[in-house]
Amino acid sequence: MVSYPARLKLAQIPTPLLPLTRLSKALGGPKLWVKRDDLTGAASSGNKVRKLEFLLAEAKAQGCDTLITSGGVQSNHCRAVAVLGAQLGLKVHLLLRSDTQPQPVGNLFLDQLVGATISHYSLNEFRDLDGLFQYWQEHYKNLGHKVYSIPTGGSNGTGAWGYIAAAQELAEDFTKQHIDPYAVVHATGSGGTQAGLLLGFHLHQVDCRVISYAVCDDQAYFAAKVADDLQQWQHKYAPDSDLTSLEPSTIDKYAGPAYGVASADVFDTIKQVASMEGLILDPVYTGKAFHGLIQDIKQGVYAKQHDRDIVFLHTGGLFGLFAQQHQFNNKK
Repeated sequence: MVSYPARLKLAQIPTPLLPLTRLSKALGGPKLWVKRDDLTGAASSGNKVRKLEFLLAEAKAQGCDTLITSGGVQSNHCRAVAVLGAQLGLKVHLLLRSDTQPQPVGNLFLDQLVGATISHYSLNEFRDLDGLFQYWQEHYKNLGHKVYSIPTGGSNGTGAWGYIAAAQELAEDFTKQHIDPYAVVHATGSGGTQAGLLLGFHLHQVDCRVISYAVCDDQAYFAAKVADDLQQWQHKYAPDSDLTSLEPSTIDKYAGPAYGVASADVFDTIKQVASMEGLILDPVYTGKAFHGLIQDIKQGVYAKQHDRDIVFLHTGGLFGLFAQQHQFNNKK
């Protein structure tokens, strides 16, 4: 029995697990399912909310009144923190990465709407992210506030609990649907969901692989990042546990030219999946990962699992799609 730390009820869970019947038939590969974590909420939707249930519970327990976090200008995580901070009556300060003056659309529009304080930094300035956090922590401390800092993506040992709990929920889904999936597939950007799923299936003794399609960086980065998150979790919550068997499986060949930048093929996939299944993906995370999954099915990577099931974890990102809708203007 896994003993969870304190959490806030912020996510609308359990989320549905649904078959992608038409797409599975068209591809002729394994039967595809989707875990709809894009339905964890409305303005606070996506995978980040699961992590924030534990992170914000810790912030409240420590008596903090101010949240500082960071991400890209269209960060789903930062939008979730901004919305949930407003719901909980906490001040939120977002450190956002952007080399140009961003337009207030998508996630950034919602950040502004809910009253978050926003500081924009160039890619070069963002290289000293620790220094930026330290500067603002001292700033608010001098004003008499108590700060709780959340790393990019909410990815650390505490945030991992979100997908430890989700792994338990998935195990219950598998039983209800009478399936024995080969793998859960998802997009990985900051590594926290990846680490949480690995831990969760391990702790709940679920025999299911975790296959992570990178949306930025490479396999070496995610191997190190996931290992760091696992070590943080182990040190803080289970120092006697043995996690040596947990190794991430990351596919990095579909990451594209940069974080937040997708190829025309990814936008084609987003439109195909939307029209065939009514499932809306985004170009930053889920679109890249689902495109990679489809390409690997077509190339026979999953041929040996033809009679198995694969679950795609939809981690959200709808609002980020609105910031790139011009990419569809010339598409039929």
